[in-house]
Amino acid sequence: MIARHWLNRLFISGICLLAMIALVPLFSVLFYVISHGASSLSLEFFSSLPAPVGEIGGGIGHAILGSVVLISMCSLISIPLGLGMGILLSEYSQKPVSRVLGVVVELLSSIPSIVVGLFAYALVVRPFKGFSAHAGAIALSMIMIPLVARTTEEMLKLVPRSVREAGLALGLPKARVIVSIVLKGSLRSLTVGVILAVARIAGETAPLLFTAFASQHWFQGLSEPLASIPVQIYTYAVSPYEDWHAKAWGGALILILMVLGLNLLIRIFLPRRKDG
Repeated sequence: MIARHWLNRLFISGICLLAMIALVPLFSVLFYVISHGASSLSLEFFSSLPAPVGEIGGGIGHAILGSVVLISMCSLISIPLGLGMGILLSEYSQKPVSRVLGVVVELLSSIPSIVVGLFAYALVVRPFKGFSAHAGAIALSMIMIPLVARTTEEMLKLVPRSVREAGLALGLPKARVIVSIVLKGSLRSLTVGVILAVARIAGETAPLLFTAFASQHWFQGLSEPLASIPVQIYTYAVSPYEDWHAKAWGGALILILMVLGLNLLIRIFLPRRKDG
């Protein structure tokens, strides 16, 4: 008994140690970004356009607005399509179309983002002869859709088969069982998956360089080039000016705070499922 007790404590201690080691990179990144970017945060930084080259001041207000527009457009495209594909893969897995769709989702999720950007450039930018928010949203959607689809599939598979059979035994059509029982029971997990997908696309730079490109102005329309936080960070980071380097760190801090804020809102406002 004593040996088993100490073996159990040793095992738990090892798990805690591994968890702390895994957290070290996360907190290291947070500390480094906060220490370098916090000094750049100000009202002007959030509300102003970039200053002319070589001048001190300005901000990334236009890039924050641009990222919100791109993420909103991408979410409107990707969430319905991703959920639908995930439902098809999970609930109708025996159909031939589901098998083909599974391969397509797997291939899409493994394509490098820069290749996605090049494809969106050839598909949208060249035919319409200009960079635009539409092109940027399409490129980001090609990254987000397979993430949402795969997450939806895995979360729905966790719902016991007996739950589905109980709904069908009550005389509910399969579509009603999926919507009212399976999806509703997995709402929290699906929402977390969607937020993780949003966090993934929020920091993508390569696809936007080929599609939405960049702008030094406020949002001027969906058919015009559009600034975004990742591209603005890249622009500031490769510049030779120390003030712009500091603003690049400030933009990186904003991205991290956006992702952390979304996850925090989920945990606070999305109710947990109660067992029993």
